[in-house]
Amino acid sequence: MFGATGYIGQVVVRELLDHGHEVVCFSRPQAGIGGRLDIREVEQILQGAEVRFGDVCQNHSLKQDAFKQEQFDAVISCLTSRSGGINDAWKIDYQANSDILKLAKQSGTKQFILLSAICVQKPRLAFQHAKLKFEQELINSGLTYSIVRPTAFFKSLSGQVEAVKKGKPFIVFSNGELTACKPISEKDLANFMIDCLTEAAKQNKTLPIGGPGEALTPLQQGQLLFELCNKPPKFRHVPSWLFNAIIPLLQGLSFLVPALKDKAEFARIGHYYASESMLLFNDTTQAYDADSTPSYGKDSLRDHYQRLLNEGMDGQELGDHSLF
Repeated sequence: MFGATGYIGQVVVRELLDHGHEVVCFSRPQAGIGGRLDIREVEQILQGAEVRFGDVCQNHSLKQDAFKQEQFDAVISCLTSRSGGINDAWKIDYQANSDILKLAKQSGTKQFILLSAICVQKPRLAFQHAKLKFEQELINSGLTYSIVRPTAFFKSLSGQVEAVKKGKPFIVFSNGELTACKPISEKDLANFMIDCLTEAAKQNKTLPIGGPGEALTPLQQGQLLFELCNKPPKFRHVPSWLFNAIIPLLQGLSFLVPALKDKAEFARIGHYYASESMLLFNDTTQAYDADSTPSYGKDSLRDHYQRLLNEGMDGQELGDHSLF
């Protein structure tokens, strides 16, 4: 298991153990958001699994510290770049996964399950191109594979819960109805991925997947939060065209200040999520199709929001992925 300390990875490990699987995880010595978890904390989070430590960006570490010349039934990768920055994306979303795949084949592993993202359908960002390049490599590898492309995670829609709870407005781009998604919980997604180990119908396929219920726009997500907080709806509408001014400025300045190159990419990421739905894209109609986006699981965003309002945001921090 790679990416085991991430938001989805931790739950995949827990569900694998609950299903009776023997799990070996590979982690950085300093893991988690901002590298704040030390070895002892990682072992505690992944209790029940064997945890090995090293660097996924170093091939020799993958070989000596992760695989150790052992054969595994399957590899599951939930690796993703922490920020979506250009170099980070190619190092993690593509190269690290590619190195893992090669070593998996050499060790005799027969199956590889990859957590990807539904947004790679319309690639415009570095991390999307990196993910797609590895997806194709995996498809051509000869291993039994499953490429899981989820819609929005509950966590990614939770960044404004505390603000609304404190009486602040819910921020939406434009009218709040430009995009929609079918959010899926970490537990439901983890179980969908585990299904791929044994269900032939989910193998050697690319699998877009959303949660149960209707697709929700950002406006509807905000309305749901205000309802649960028993507060009158209060929205702040941010024009999405602002990105069209910010991105060229940052890109131009990056020739003088190279560090701004990633800032421009982060702005492009923000613009993408402000303007593109996390739903299955219909190539025929050239439109997103909520009805054709597969649903799985039973956890609802309403229940998730209610739990956060009652229990707090512990474990739901977005870190480098935070937009608001």
